[in-house]
Amino acid sequence: MVKRTVPRVASLEGEHAAVVARVSRASLIKGSLAVLGAVAGTAVGGAEIAASADSRGSPATDREILTFGLLIERLQAAFYAAALHGGKLTGEARQFAQVVAAEEAAHVKYFADALGPSAGTAPRFRFGDAATDPSKFIATAVTLEETGLGVYNGQAVNLTPKTLAARVVSVEARHAAWARALAGKDPAPVAVDVPVSVDQAKQTFQPFIVA
Repeated sequence: MVKRTVPRVASLEGEHAAVVARVSRASLIKGSLAVLGAVAGTAVGGAEIAASADSRGSPATDREILTFGLLIERLQAAFYAAALHGGKLTGEARQFAQVVAAEEAAHVKYFADALGPSAGTAPRFRFGDAATDPSKFIATAVTLEETGLGVYNGQAVNLTPKTLAARVVSVEARHAAWARALAGKDPAPVAVDVPVSVDQAKQTFQPFIVA
């Protein structure tokens, strides 16, 4: 059982060193990826932002993608916070939740700061026994991390370079790989990831969103 104390994450720049210092060698098999999806209207409403080879990005598109990215990060942060509050996690699963909860909270701030006043307020979430049953927690963590990462991968081409979203995405890739390892799965099962569309992500996220 891992007994090290998990420090608070002070900045995005320090995340890699902090995680390396906290996790076991088996947990350090991590993947890589790229960035986001979109909403307009309700929390998971809005039109698909289609990734294409001809995409050039624009401030308006950046805002749409960052808005959906903020929803993803708020959902993930709330999930890990709920699981820790449930008090049923032990060992590496608890360590994973502690580390990732802090980093998702940092990502929420990152996206909210980038969006400014247009960030809005977070919706309410519900996780049921996924937050209290360790096996369901791990399975749900894999689903949320892989879905978010797939959306990021599909939307990277639509962002302007100045958004610097890759600073977040590389960390999300490590989250997904760690979650897969906890589930007994290959942390890096493919050489090239298949993007997840925004519509597909909405279907995955909708059960967890109350309003």
